[in-house]
Amino acid sequence: MEQEELKDLLEELHERYNRVDFIACDPISVPHSFSRKEDIEIAGFFAAIMAWGQRSQIIKNANLLMDLMDRAPFDFVHNASKKDLSRLDSFYYRTLKSVDVCFFIEVLKRLYRQSSLEILFSDSYKRTGDLKDGLITLHSYFLGCEHQQRSMKHIANAEKGSSAKRLNMFLRWMIRSDIRGVDFGIWENIPASALYIPLDVHSGRVARDLEILKRKHNDWKAVVELTSNLRLFDPADPVKYDFALFGFGIDSK
Repeated sequence: MEQEELKDLLEELHERYNRVDFIACDPISVPHSFSRKEDIEIAGFFAAIMAWGQRSQIIKNANLLMDLMDRAPFDFVHNASKKDLSRLDSFYYRTLKSVDVCFFIEVLKRLYRQSSLEILFSDSYKRTGDLKDGLITLHSYFLGCEHQQRSMKHIANAEKGSSAKRLNMFLRWMIRSDIRGVDFGIWENIPASALYIPLDVHSGRVARDLEILKRKHNDWKAVVELTSNLRLFDPADPVKYDFALFGFGIDSK
């Protein structure tokens, strides 16, 4: 397929899948139930961390977690007592247990008392011009807090070659400004051009079929390769094709 034909196809798929009616069946629906910026960030963080498995179960369990946080995730993170945290004792989703969620809450409480998720990523981006550094900084921040080793497997380590699919998806939600209202675009100090593709089995399969990804493994090198190729079609907003690749991958599964 010629490059112009490929761009036309990607644009067509973008038009087909990057729509508000896609939200309801996607984990992004969880932060979309909030309006306060900090609530969107924290709900989005947890929804993204849980985003593996069947989407219906991801949405169901992420919303259950938000219910346990009184549908006020920022206030819960900021003010939860030991008694408040105990209501999470029975919560789990696949390998994510209550002990992991409570660890994330304690780390986020510390982070938001000092700055915020946005500041952590925007400061690192100002230093290096590369969002990968923000992913590494986030991992290091979590690692620097007292934790059980099991909890860290839920925070991807891009420095060790992880594709960091869930965290890149979270960053897409926060950074990419979408006129259709799919992504939030509430972090305005980082350009959409800096985003990396949230690479998963569906988007990876379609990208390989279209020959815009040659690497066989869904690791960080594949993320860089695919994102670089998508920047050829839209340098300012390469990750807008995420829904195109993912949506088509789901439909053609």
